[in-house]
Amino acid sequence: MARSLKQWPGVFAGAVILIGTSAASAWGQSPDPRRESFQLQSTTFANDQFLPISMIFNNVVNGINTCSINGARGANASPELSWTGTPPGTRSFVVVTYDVTAAFTHWGMYNIPGTATGLPENAGVAGSPYGAQVYNDFYILPEYDGPCPPANVAPYVHQYVFTVYALDIGLQLPGSTNFPANAETLYQALIAAGIEGHILASASLTGLYSTTSPSR
Repeated sequence: MARSLKQWPGVFAGAVILIGTSAASAWGQSPDPRRESFQLQSTTFANDQFLPISMIFNNVVNGINTCSINGARGANASPELSWTGTPPGTRSFVVVTYDVTAAFTHWGMYNIPGTATGLPENAGVAGSPYGAQVYNDFYILPEYDGPCPPANVAPYVHQYVFTVYALDIGLQLPGSTNFPANAETLYQALIAAGIEGHILASASLTGLYSTTSPSR
């Protein structure tokens, strides 16, 4: 796995979250009610609860999936997501899935149309029609790839933050055949958008997952 953010745990994602949610207060301005009303929900998992096997990555060794406690195969499908309270002037959305425990990006989709109110389950499949995707830190394909934390390595339970950003612009990400757009490319574009005031609002949900037996 190419863990390109590992050298700077949380720097890019943390900076994006800070800029996307706290820009007004950082400049001494009153909180924007548009940010407060923007909400993210999912029918696939509940906030601060464990993620279902449908979202889990497959790393099969001798017929056993090492990404699950009991070896069960995951569906490696991105969850259903829906959002409400979209700010006026929104032109596009960005969705990011980030393991804050391991500083590892599992999904990045951008230029989702500003008229969208969510994404169906498995929207993160390669070649998705719902938006452009970057290579995540598995660096297999530009797609969603689910959790697979190492077993019996503390901290045992990882936190996966799903964040949607509402922007008043579309993003132009540099990339080529040899150097395609990846997680860092997307984070830097979001940071630039935040500095220039183009992130109107953001909302997040957190899912938990572990491959270590609870008895440990």
